[in-house]
Amino acid sequence: MNDRTCIVTRRQAEPDELIRFVVGPDSAVVPDIRKNLPGRGCWVTADRLHIDKAAAKNLFARAFKAQVTVPTDLGGMVDGLLSRSALGMLGLARKAGAIALGATKVESAVRGGLALFVLHATEASDDGVRKISQARRATVHLGGPAIPAYKLFSEAELSLALGGTNVIHAAVLAGDAGRAVKKRMVALDRYRGGSPDDLAMLAAVADEDDAAEDME
Repeated sequence: MNDRTCIVTRRQAEPDELIRFVVGPDSAVVPDIRKNLPGRGCWVTADRLHIDKAAAKNLFARAFKAQVTVPTDLGGMVDGLLSRSALGMLGLARKAGAIALGATKVESAVRGGLALFVLHATEASDDGVRKISQARRATVHLGGPAIPAYKLFSEAELSLALGGTNVIHAAVLAGDAGRAVKKRMVALDRYRGGSPDDLAMLAAVADEDDAAEDME
C-alpha cells in the first residue's frame, strides 16, 4: 500500500490532503496530525466524513494488518487536535503583532489589503458579518486578493486564544506568522466540510460581475 493512499477511497493525494495515523504501544489508533510520529502509518482523506467511515468499517485493522483499538469518537478527537493546533498558532500570531481585533479594525485591514483572512466567532451577528463581507467583495472588485473568512470558533475560544474579551471579529495579517495560522485554519475548515460564508461570497462576486457584463 502506498504510504500516501487513503485507506477509504484508495486514492493517492498530497500529505496536506490526508491525515496520518499510527498505532500506539497499547494497540490504539493514534492521529498524527503533524505527520512526525514514529512507526508505520496509514492515511485517511482529511475530513470528518472519511475518518468516521474508516472507523466504522474497521479499515484501520486492515491497513495495519493487525488487531487495533479505534478510540470512541475518533473523528471528534481529530477535530479537537486540529482545533487546538489552530488556536495555539493563532495565539503566537497575536504575540507577533499579526492580528487586528474588532469589526472596525478588521474592515480597515481588509480594505487596505493587509488581511490574509478573517475570523468570525460563531456568535457573530449577521449584520456584523455582512459589513465585513461587503469589504471583502469590494477588495476583490478593486483588483485585490480574495480574502477568505472562517467561522470555526466560539467567542470564548477566540477570546482565550487572543488574550482579549468579547472577540467577535479578527483579521490575521499577511506575513510569515499569518501564513502559519492560515495553513492550520484551512486544515480545520476542510475537516469540518468547508466554509459556506466563502462560497456565498464568491457566488455574490460572480453574480455582480455577470450583472455588470449584462449592462455593458
